[in-house]
Amino acid sequence: MHPLITIAGTHSGCGKTTVSLALMAALRRAGFAVQPFKAGPDFIDTGHHGTVTGRQGQNIDGWIMGRQACCELVSRAMSNPAGHPADIGVIEGVMGLFDGASGSCDSGSTAQLASWLQAPVVLVADARSMARSAAALVSGYVRFDPHLPFAGVIFNRVGSSNHRSLIAEAMRTACPDIPVLGFLPRDESLEIPARHLGLNTAAESPLTAGVQDRLARWFTAGVSLDSILTAARRAAASRAAECQAAERAGQCVTRQSGSAPDGIVQSRSTAQAPVRIGVSADEAFCFVYAENLRLLQSTGAELVFFSPLHDAHLPAGLHGVYLTGGYPELHADRLYENTLMRTAVYDFSLAGGIVYAECGGFMYLMQQLYDQQGALWPMCGCLPFSCAMGTRFRALGYRQVRTTADSPLGAAGTVLRGHEFHYSHLCAPPAGDDTMNITNIYDATDRNGTPLNSGTGDAPAAAGHLQRNTLGSYVHLHFASCPDAARAFVGACRRSSVTTP
Repeated sequence: MHPLITIAGTHSGCGKTTVSLALMAALRRAGFAVQPFKAGPDFIDTGHHGTVTGRQGQNIDGWIMGRQACCELVSRAMSNPAGHPADIGVIEGVMGLFDGASGSCDSGSTAQLASWLQAPVVLVADARSMARSAAALVSGYVRFDPHLPFAGVIFNRVGSSNHRSLIAEAMRTACPDIPVLGFLPRDESLEIPARHLGLNTAAESPLTAGVQDRLARWFTAGVSLDSILTAARRAAASRAAECQAAERAGQCVTRQSGSAPDGIVQSRSTAQAPVRIGVSADEAFCFVYAENLRLLQSTGAELVFFSPLHDAHLPAGLHGVYLTGGYPELHADRLYENTLMRTAVYDFSLAGGIVYAECGGFMYLMQQLYDQQGALWPMCGCLPFSCAMGTRFRALGYRQVRTTADSPLGAAGTVLRGHEFHYSHLCAPPAGDDTMNITNIYDATDRNGTPLNSGTGDAPAAAGHLQRNTLGSYVHLHFASCPDAARAFVGACRRSSVTTP
């Protein structure tokens, strides 16, 4: 069993991303191979994780993926594709420790994942403007779920040595049973800049070797790294003993192997040649679940990465295109100026080529995009919509989608789960534009099963717009919620007679 540790926060903004990155940097500096994970659907943190650890960050989400898929992904990533297993896995939590898809249970929360994986929780508590109250806060978190494995607490943003002494005294007197792993001083220079949708991406605000070294030194100066390693190893040994006992008793245990290693293609059921599928990947399009790509590969896809910003044409011989999410609104002028690429995407879609686009990729397929300053930029024109950026988010939350018609993702009735988060909204199709027969094929609901109106304007946009063989939506779907969708997409591309020149 692999050692795992969970870095959870008392709330969003408490500094858990900085603490997680600092822990990863400290472990790397100490010679450990670190596999990073991000609880929840966030794309940005995994990019920073990868920069620090040198390994692909992975999203795990209990509501979207379910227990078995989460456990198998963690086991696969820890074992590693290239034959270099990780020494320890670090799971960065989402929001507060117990926050997720429900107010009455732990569905979709960091606590759920820590419980499933038996990955001890290191609670990050923002100590700003608190002293003795910090002990009350930590006590409440630790005792809220007595079955959750806790390694201890790290107090972040400590203002002074006196501040530290007051918190330490409060913990000794009020919570002597809760390990205090350390205190981290306030240092705003270590925090990653943020904007709409979250932190700046790894490409925009790279964590240089110098920054990583500062993070590692900041962490090890204030926190006991040995205590964290001991907690992770002890939990791994306990899991191993439980599995051995279960095997001796003939009980069924969670499968820990049998899936292809991360990045390695599984043996295919046929001898067919791989299908070339283009995947957008650059500064404008950098949001994609790594597991989606692995599942496409495992079912016969040869992934060919291209840049809508920098490349003049789509790669040759593609049978399908996957336009990932990102920030097209920040690069709209350059996307517009790359007329050759926009024309190539339009021509491929118009000819009936298989195109699947999520959020930012969906925006790129539209006729035009209004950026934050109100400037209008023509896009590919594959779908009869425009979109306009707003000053606050227009949609945020989990989504379950059931397709109502056959599509590149499978037969009608295919059910997938994912997440929606964007600041732009759809504008109505141009007046009198009836030249495109476009259909919404998503019957979408939120985390509670409440149907979502998929109209334009202020209405939620959790629709799947199908035109010819082009499918676009604001929803980021996670193929681990329905691996058959990845298989169906590769199959549709294989059957298509339309390829790029």
